[in-house]
Amino acid sequence: MIEISLCMIVRNEEKSLPRCLTSVRAIADEIIIVDTGSTDRTKEIAETFGAVIYDFTWIEDFSAARNFAFSKATKEYIFWLDADDYLKESDQVLFRELKQSLPENVDSVNMQYNLAFDAEGKVVTSLRRNRLVRRSCGFKWIGPVHEYLEVYGPSYSSDVCITHEKDKAYTDRNLRIYRKREAEGESFSPRDQYYYANELRDHGIHGEACQYYEQFLNGGQGWIEDNIQACLRLAECRERLGDKEAAFTAITRTLQYDSPRRLD
Repeated sequence: MIEISLCMIVRNEEKSLPRCLTSVRAIADEIIIVDTGSTDRTKEIAETFGAVIYDFTWIEDFSAARNFAFSKATKEYIFWLDADDYLKESDQVLFRELKQSLPENVDSVNMQYNLAFDAEGKVVTSLRRNRLVRRSCGFKWIGPVHEYLEVYGPSYSSDVCITHEKDKAYTDRNLRIYRKREAEGESFSPRDQYYYANELRDHGIHGEACQYYEQFLNGGQGWIEDNIQACLRLAECRERLGDKEAAFTAITRTLQYDSPRRLD
């Protein structure tokens, strides 16, 4: 059976952290909590679960904080969650089975990440993310915001699902990070162009959002699903700016990437 270090970065998560840690207390052999400046009972709660707690000065870089957390792990595999993530009971069972049966040559395990639900609790938005990685591989997080874990080598797709239920008010934190990077003259990757455009759109800054969606699409380096979403969101922004013709053009641009899809 493999042993697992749970690594998390947190800040003011007293409401959601108990649910998260309760759901994994029988799975994690070690809990690493990196606190980036909590002023509530977050660290006190983490202590009740036997967590090893480290303080990390927030430098507006999520990858730096996550890599620091990973550096403190001691077990064979590292598992990561955010405080507003948790495992339902059925997924806890599947995860315990995974610990017993994971093939020896696997360096990373991806799991379904359920992000949004309808009124009946049916999953409406979901994607797969690398959640469990072999510590000796030294995999690193990339990007100050909307970071991703760069993995390679033998991978395994698990049936375990992670459930995300956000309980905090939406903030402009990510937008501020992008604004600062932009002001410093940083050249954004296609990934950053896409996510910056999303942040601008979410905050109603539709003109600038259009510019970054166009930049992302014109670069021709995006993942097909991001390309399609960029077209749809670009159309939405054009519509809100009163340019229906440009909105229609953006919608039809999706046909460059795939045939029309059913809406279930």
